[in-house]
Amino acid sequence: MSERFYLYDDTVDTKTRFVSFLGERQRFDLAIIETDRFYGKYLVLDLQSNRFAIIGQDDLEEPGYLENAYRLSEEDANDLRSFLYECIS
Repeated sequence: MSERFYLYDDTVDTKTRFVSFLGERQRFDLAIIETDRFYGKYLVLDLQSNRFAIIGQDDLEEPGYLENAYRLSEEDANDLRSFLYECIS
């Protein structure tokens, strides 16, 4: 059996917020994870779609970022973006 080569194997403390809210057309169930691992950005997990993204203020301003990462319509992404602006700023 060969030795496993790790690129990294770290354990870090995190602050995790679980939140559920209703947008105009859909419900969002999120886990928002804060850690020093992502240079000030947050790991945002959509628990319904099993999708996640590393998101910072700059990503919220990037056209199409949330739509692509979570496979959302523009309207639904705007609901999520509005909520995340409150959390991530």
